[in-house]
Amino acid sequence: MNGELPDILDQLTRTPSVVDLLLRGTTAACHRQNEGADTWSAFDVVGHLIHAEETDWVPRARLILEHGDTRPFEPFDRFAQLELSVGSSMEQLLDRFSELRRANLEIVRAWRLTEEQWRTPGRHPALGVVTLGQLLTTWAVHDLNHLAQISRVLARRYTDDVGPWREYLPILGR
Repeated sequence: MNGELPDILDQLTRTPSVVDLLLRGTTAACHRQNEGADTWSAFDVVGHLIHAEETDWVPRARLILEHGDTRPFEPFDRFAQLELSVGSSMEQLLDRFSELRRANLEIVRAWRLTEEQWRTPGRHPALGVVTLGQLLTTWAVHDLNHLAQISRVLARRYTDDVGPWREYLPILGR
């Protein structure tokens, strides 16, 4: 663990604020744009983050702490948000994400994890044996992955408008 958990929890604490700053008050045209067929908009990403808060990270961590690798995780529906977010506004999703993240981090902090617990194995349905530390680290990297995705989708709106500077903007996917 070697100090990794405080850094991970710090990163996880920041994500809702960053997402909120990027998306609160944006128009549907902005946050509903995607990168083409079978890709997600910023709206879809926030819905996905909510679904993961509800069904993935803390429930899986709890399963590891209670059962080790004797009970595999429930499979995670990576596309559930496409139905679960219907009828919600971006502001409602941002509020829900922030609320869920705050509650989940309180749970994890209350566990006061030890080095031994950090190394406790669990069982992923596709990946096999994983540790609690790997799960919690992946949670933070998952956030960063989706922050990059949101940024990429938001930038994409301006692909044609930047003119020749596109050559210097790899986010626009030359």
